[in-house]
Amino acid sequence: MFTKFAETPSDKSTSGSGSAKTTRQKVMHAVLSQGPVSAATIGKNLNLTAAAVRRHLDALEEEGLVEVKVVSGSQRGAGRPSRRYVVTQRGQVQLGDDYLGVAKDAMIALRELGGQDALRGFARNYFSKVEQRFHEEIGEDSTLNDRIQTLTRVLAELGFAATTRRAGRTAKVTTLRAAQICQGHCPIQELAGEFPLFCEEETDLFARLLEVDVRRLATMPTGGHVCNTHVPLGRAAHASLRAATSAR
Repeated sequence: MFTKFAETPSDKSTSGSGSAKTTRQKVMHAVLSQGPVSAATIGKNLNLTAAAVRRHLDALEEEGLVEVKVVSGSQRGAGRPSRRYVVTQRGQVQLGDDYLGVAKDAMIALRELGGQDALRGFARNYFSKVEQRFHEEIGEDSTLNDRIQTLTRVLAELGFAATTRRAGRTAKVTTLRAAQICQGHCPIQELAGEFPLFCEEETDLFARLLEVDVRRLATMPTGGHVCNTHVPLGRAAHASLRAATSAR
């Protein structure tokens, strides 16, 4: 992923017919593939003047994408040190890594080798850290509200930007009262878009930890602004009331 730059008149001759890459992108790629490399070598390989190359290198250096590596005379023979250019860590990040592509390929390979069950097992294992942290923090004899708050806190601590909202607070019918666990960030949003079972496993986990049926109202992988899980509160209260009445 490169930043696109406009070409200057002196650079147009080096842009091959139909080429979508700008001269600065070509210079950046030359540093990436040949570095440590001198401006003179880049100019020779790209058919650019040294002045034109240095102009682009200066701009890339100012943006923190490349930096100078001084090569001493002992490494290149007699003479004064030479300025060679290499891509910085920031430049490497901007170039991007195809982690998503690799992850998708791995999921496809896993499904081909072990079927849907293997893929589901992988997804379940991914969310195991949520379950582990939840059990470490939840107390004995916890109420549904305790479990909701604990799960929300664990999700927030693990980077899911989770919050809790109340719905139907003023409803006279207790079974209409509910909480909504909202997650503003999904670390695997694009991957879950390709493999919905990640969302399914997360929903099943929430139901298991909260000990109540839950329902997904929205998910980010399917276009929602947040992942929203509906947690009915009235059912638990209604069940407790029936149990207390039966015990009398």
